[in-house]
Parts: sequence; C-alpha cells; structure tokens
Amino acid sequence: MFLVCGEALFDFFTQPDSSGHANKVGFKAIAGGSPFNVAIGLRRLGIEAALFAGISNDYLGRRLRTVLDEEGVSPDYLIDFDAPTTLAMVAVGADGSPQYSFRGEGCADRQLQLQHLPLLNEQVRGVHVGSFSLVVQPVADTLLALVKRESNQRLITLDPNIRLNPEPNIERWREQVAAFAEHAHMIKVSDEDLSLLYPDRDPQQVAEGWLNQRCQLVFLTRGREGVSVFTRQHGTWSVPAREVVTADTVGAGDTFQAALITYLSEHQLDSPEGLESLTREQIEGMVQFAVSAAALTCTKVGPDLPYRHQLV
Repeated sequence: MFLVCGEALFDFFTQPDSSGHANKVGFKAIAGGSPFNVAIGLRRLGIEAALFAGISNDYLGRRLRTVLDEEGVSPDYLIDFDAPTTLAMVAVGADGSPQYSFRGEGCADRQLQLQHLPLLNEQVRGVHVGSFSLVVQPVADTLLALVKRESNQRLITLDPNIRLNPEPNIERWREQVAAFAEHAHMIKVSDEDLSLLYPDRDPQQVAEGWLNQRCQLVFLTRGREGVSVFTRQHGTWSVPAREVVTADTVGAGDTFQAALITYLSEHQLDSPEGLESLTREQIEGMVQFAVSAAALTCTKVGPDLPYRHQLV
C-alpha cells in the first residue's frame, strides 16, 4: 500500500457561456486535488492506496469520501473536521493548461496537526507528498514530520506541484520544497514548477543538488517536449512525449506520478533499496509507462485518470 498525503477538494471548472448574460457563470464541479488524484490514480492502476487528509463533514466533504470509497481508496487515514471543503476555481486556457484560484483558508484539508500523525505498519510501502499541503499550515509541518520519521524505512516520493494562489510567497515554497526534498527518494517536478521555484538556475543543477542528498531519481516533465531523467547512478537522458490530441492537461502530472509508483510496486521495487537497485533499462521502462499513462489522461477533459487495462 502507498500512503498519499495532502489536500482533497473540489475543482470548479468554468463552462463556456452560451446565455449571453454577463451575470451568469456556469461551472462543472469535479472532486480533485493533486494528492487526491494520485491516490485514485494508484487504485485505477491496481495499487492499494490510502489518503492521509483532512476531510470536511460538509456536503462536499461527504461527496469526497464517497468518491474515495467508490474508487477503492482506503479511508483508514482520513480525519474528519468541522470546517469547509477547499474549492479550486479552474479556467482552462486555449492550449489546455489550467489556471487555478483557490478558496481554502481555514478549510478541512489544512487542519492536520502532529497529533493526527498515524502509526504505519509494514503494509505501507511508501509515502507520497506534494502540492500546496507542503506550504500551508498546520498540515505542512505535520507532513514534514511524517516524512522525516519514515524516510529511513519507507519510500518517499515528492511532487512540489506549485500553486501560488494558496501561498503566493515563492520563498516559502523554496524553503518547504528544500525541506521535503532532503527526505525524498524520488522527485517528480514539471518544468513550469521548476521555473517558478528557480527561474535563474539550470534544471540540471537543481536536479543534481537533490541527487546529492537522499534522492535517487528526478523526473522533469516538459509537456509536449517529453521528460528529462536525472539519476545518481546512470546519468541523464530525455524521453519524448506521446503524440495525442489534447483535450486538456488537467491531471496529467498526477497520472505520471501514480504510474511511476505503480511501476515500482508491480516490480517489487517500491522501497529505498529497490529504487537504488534500478538499472537504466528499468528506469526507461518506468518512464515509458508513465508517459503513456499521462498521454491518455490528456485526451480526456478533467482529471480522468486511466485504468490499468487501458495501458499495455
């Protein structure tokens, strides 16, 4: 089982206006949040997963629980709070890229504190963290304490997934990403996120800095330009993207992350030792699997992550 940690929310996607009235805005609401999506992505790919998150007891929070239950995500690490559900307002650009605006101050998914930290048994093979739960309090300190506690015995994966609306202070993001990166064995980051974090630094320099710590693998996703792979033992290379007709890119990064973990789990390499033992050919296979999964997500509208039988 993989324990995914962080926010669970509802994305409100703006709909095209056909009424001609400026005082009307249409929305389509879809359950989401990067960690929420990764947990569901793992289950759809056949990997046991649980979500460690604060969940509201309001109507939307109950709907989030229902979605997780229907997808087969374990509820054992969900914590109920009498606080609202975070809302992310999403406008999709002409190129399919999303623009976010969050309504999350005081909401349930930010409320996890140190006393909520679970004890993990041997069934939990790894822990994934990412997105704005890395920077908003008190959940940020809680998740950092968790990865510090677990990094010597379980696989830790990290996807910064920068969202400046919940926390516009980029220096805060840099501090927190650096703190989490010290304990991560595998890091996935988009070129957009890396340019926000370090606009004046070469990506390879950043990746090599992470690899000088605990990290063994860094994957830099570049959208239509494919993926750059940075490793401690096998050098650096690039993998091209798959050519598809893109509906939008919402959920593609979460799919890529879930697919990386799935490959490791299917090959019984989902441990710090397993990651260290990977050959270049195995890493190449892992990336190709993740690229295929992410490409399939891009052909659909919204974060509709693929199932294992859809990938060969």
